[in-house]
Amino acid sequence: MKHAIVLLSGGIDSATTLAMAKADGYACDAISFDYGQRHIAELNAAEQVAESLGAASHRVIRLDLNSIGGSALTEACIAVPETPSEGIPVTYVPARNTVFLSLALGLAEVVGARDLFIGVTAVDYSGYPDCRPAFIQAFEQLANVATKAGVEGGRFHVHAPLIEMGKAEIIRAGRALGVDYAQTISCYQADVQGRACGVCDSCRFRREGFERAGVPDPTRYRV
Repeated sequence: MKHAIVLLSGGIDSATTLAMAKADGYACDAISFDYGQRHIAELNAAEQVAESLGAASHRVIRLDLNSIGGSALTEACIAVPETPSEGIPVTYVPARNTVFLSLALGLAEVVGARDLFIGVTAVDYSGYPDCRPAFIQAFEQLANVATKAGVEGGRFHVHAPLIEMGKAEIIRAGRALGVDYAQTISCYQADVQGRACGVCDSCRFRREGFERAGVPDPTRYRV
């Protein structure tokens, strides 16, 4: 069986990506990150998703991106915006996907996997630079020149199966693969019970996605 490392945040996109990797015949090691994010409830969601979708393993790596700051997701003094903004929003976490993929790459090299899966999309998203096809392509090139496995011929592939899909399309695809979206959390500021704020960018994309997909929204919103 093919072996893959799947980044799992506990949201709609990463859960769907895990289901797609499984459907493609991969044994999936899921990896999540406790990086100092204010929406820590997503890690509980990731654990549930990993179990329900039959991940071969699920590990949580702890980082301190709080010490870098610069994002509303890691600094309590920066408010999460409740209306759409121009440009890249303050919820962007500096270099987050670069850091996450680098650690996933290290794990892949150790366990002998050559495939990495990440649930980024460049359609219904907040405009983060590390969610674009150019980033995925550049990281794959990096992976193959920066690792022992890569230079010895064990080529790495970075898969972003959702990159050209909108939220509604993602939700329909996940439903067909048996994803239980009631287990997922997307909110940038979910409370400790996992209830979503209903007003942040991520909640807005999630709510609109279910509406467009014609699928009942199982999210527990505070408002």
